[in-house]
Amino acid sequence: MSSSESLQKALVFAPEIQRVKEEVGRVVIGQEEAVEALLNAVFCNGHVLMVGVPGLAKTLLVKTISTALGLDFKRVQFTPDLMPSDILGAEILDAERKFSFVKGPIFTQVLLADEINRTPPKTQAALLEAMQEKQVTAAGQLYPLPEPFFVLATQNPIEQEGTYPLPEAQLDRFMYQVVLGYPSFEQEQAILKQTTASVQPQSQSILNAEIITAFQRAVRSVPVVDQVFEYAVNLVHKTRPEGDRAPANVRDYLRFGAGPRAGQNLILGAKCHALMNGKLTVDREDVQRVAPWVLAHRLVPNFRAEAESVSMVELVRSLY
Repeated sequence: MSSSESLQKALVFAPEIQRVKEEVGRVVIGQEEAVEALLNAVFCNGHVLMVGVPGLAKTLLVKTISTALGLDFKRVQFTPDLMPSDILGAEILDAERKFSFVKGPIFTQVLLADEINRTPPKTQAALLEAMQEKQVTAAGQLYPLPEPFFVLATQNPIEQEGTYPLPEAQLDRFMYQVVLGYPSFEQEQAILKQTTASVQPQSQSILNAEIITAFQRAVRSVPVVDQVFEYAVNLVHKTRPEGDRAPANVRDYLRFGAGPRAGQNLILGAKCHALMNGKLTVDREDVQRVAPWVLAHRLVPNFRAEAESVSMVELVRSLY
């Protein structure tokens, strides 16, 4: 794509995203920050981990966004007895006594990995190749996944008995972590009215895979000045307690900070945020907007932070 074509795509980006937000808002009441983060990640070709208590419409949100974007959607409920082949697929012996590969639910464009921390590490790890390489290996054969491909996973922060926390290496594969909060009083009233009526609103497709891929290229083409690159790298370095740029609260509360992938995601997310708001260049405010989504789940708190219930999101915001 030439620079002029990228610029053309950039100019229509913001109004198209606004149309998608409005379409999602017809079905999902509230959760504006989660909607913004999910759409931002989609156009950066990234994955999202959503954390929230049951009943906050996480599944409905992902399904509605998938429909509005014109993408295929599948949901997998992660359980302790789920096997990798239940997600990826398996070789079977057919009637002609020949082996053939039967594709699993991961062969879709949007995969909702519901309660991903309820399945053992062996099954969690089955997602790693798909998330990073956008392909599945089975019986020595490579099977490319549909494009675009996104994993949107959920976690319940309350019930931790019998769960398998995601290892840091897999958490790092998620571009963003988004914490979903309770709706406001007025929003909850509207939810009750909408969900107890005889007719439920349905979302319509606004975009499609081809447009999304073009927008992803437009995001990559957004220029970034050296000062913003320096700001992003400085922000990441501040999270590393052993570094000379770390402030006192980082040294007091963190065991490990964020790695280089965090900086990459800060820049990509900031580029997308700029386009979503009708800007053709990136500034510090764009980086700051996506920083909690990018950094919070990449920080490893120490015992003191856990004992004092220190919020990683608030710690990230203190670094601006």
